[in-house]
Amino acid sequence: MAMHALTGVSLISLLSLGYLSWDWAKPSLGADGPGEASEQPSAAPPQPPHIIFILTDDQGYHDVGYHGSDIETPTLDRLAAEGVKLENYYIQPICTPSRSQLLTGRYQIHTGLQHSIIRPRQPNCLPLDQVTLPQKLQEAGYSTHMVGKWHLGFYRKECLPTRRGFDTFLGSLTGNVDYYTYDNCDGPGVCGFDLHEGESVAWGLSGQYSTMLYAQRVSHILANHSPRRPLFLYVAFQAVHTPLQSPRQYLYRYRTMGNVARRKYAAMVTCMDEAVRNITWALKRYGFYNNSVIIFSSDNGGQTFSGGSNWPLRGRKGTYWEGGVRGLGFVHSPLLKRKRRTSRALVHITDWYPTLVGLAGGTASAADGLDGYDVWPAISEGRASPRTEILHNIDPLYNHARHGSLEGGFGIWNTAVQAAIRVGEWKLLTGDPGYGDWIPPQTLAAFPGSWWNLERMASARQAVWLFNISADPYEREDLADQRPDVVRALLARLVDYNRTAIPVRYPAENPRAHPDFNGGAWGPWATDEDEEEEEEEGRARSFSRGRRKKKCKICKLRSFFRKLNTRLMSHRI
Repeated sequence: MAMHALTGVSLISLLSLGYLSWDWAKPSLGADGPGEASEQPSAAPPQPPHIIFILTDDQGYHDVGYHGSDIETPTLDRLAAEGVKLENYYIQPICTPSRSQLLTGRYQIHTGLQHSIIRPRQPNCLPLDQVTLPQKLQEAGYSTHMVGKWHLGFYRKECLPTRRGFDTFLGSLTGNVDYYTYDNCDGPGVCGFDLHEGESVAWGLSGQYSTMLYAQRVSHILANHSPRRPLFLYVAFQAVHTPLQSPRQYLYRYRTMGNVARRKYAAMVTCMDEAVRNITWALKRYGFYNNSVIIFSSDNGGQTFSGGSNWPLRGRKGTYWEGGVRGLGFVHSPLLKRKRRTSRALVHITDWYPTLVGLAGGTASAADGLDGYDVWPAISEGRASPRTEILHNIDPLYNHARHGSLEGGFGIWNTAVQAAIRVGEWKLLTGDPGYGDWIPPQTLAAFPGSWWNLERMASARQAVWLFNISADPYEREDLADQRPDVVRALLARLVDYNRTAIPVRYPAENPRAHPDFNGGAWGPWATDEDEEEEEEEGRARSFSRGRRKKKCKICKLRSFFRKLNTRLMSHRI
């Protein structure tokens, strides 16, 4: 941002004046407005920048104004227009994987979280032996704060956000809660309260709409923090995940929208947009804005059954089609050297770890085992991205495709296994990628209606797909039969990646996690003794298999229901 030399005027006074005169409704902003375009590169900041990472939940690719949506998002549109839009940006298809890769800079195959999400009753969490992004930033002298949804496990206290690098935390530990009561049910009768401040249950904050509560907490943090000390704020909104709940004043503006789910969803998006506006205002008011980097990202594709839209992309949340993994993303900062543009550089959510550590003045070397790249030169200066490929995932536990085989994978890869990879302009999918429909915006009152079947593309006899994503971003022309050479080359890359994979960790649910045993709230329940018992049971099972004893009937039933539960959870997600 171009800065004029001023004498006799304090920085705080200047920022306060800019804050009071900032009018988002006008097409052009004042000299201190956050959307000011700079003709010259910004001067090097005197200290590491303040980093604000905003993550939304289940926001579809089509559900932002600058993508032609029918949903009003003036704040996001303005911030993106004045910054750098990331239009070749990838995330993961569901919640836990995206969050784990953001905070570790590693693919799922390198954290053991390849399969599904972390369920509330599972003794599982982000691996404790891996250094997280906030921990690296703390080493660089940052104050770190998290507000919002965690969803990376909490069965032990060591798994909690305040033990994984955050100085403070306000939010939920599980995957989805009521926006007002903060109750979450993980099955019939398994319900509990889930709003925590630090490591305590925040009973007294119940009744406040979470999007507004989280924005208010961010403002409070900024008001009580010195701009002279670098700050990392991770704001993981619950919005716009189900349940579809919104304050009435936001619903009114969409009263003519025929589809009820879309109407509620749109209201939630607009409310979240206003929360981002309030956060940005607070950054300016309290003196953080001029030396800040604001990153906005969705966590996965929109859920089309709950009002979301990824049009014109194929697929939805939970799938490896572009509609499930192509993310909404932009960077807004006075420190960008080239603003007001759209970047086609290939960027993945794992890249934020080394990128932000680098901005903070820290180091993230290859010895750290990261899968991400420092993409700041590509974003800020328009250079080529160092990333040329993305492993979307390899999930050996997901339901195997009926018509996949080792033979179909040239003898080097079992195409029944769910996997997806992008190399250059090519994208390969194997196994069952999920429902591959092109779903238009849900503007009709009747859903599903006859129009729902217009472009259903499901092939029960197929287990390999190949697309040139650069030329065909909507995945309409499968080239697997025409380019077997490319298919074989990408299968070989999957084999290479799979050699580095660690075992999947997806343990059975533990009845001790029931909120009734924890005062009615979700929270840590396991102890070191529980861990030892689990390890002993695992060794006993391995010994039993080694002796090859004939299983009893009750053992077979247990195995059957364990596998059935895994399949049901996969379909439910």
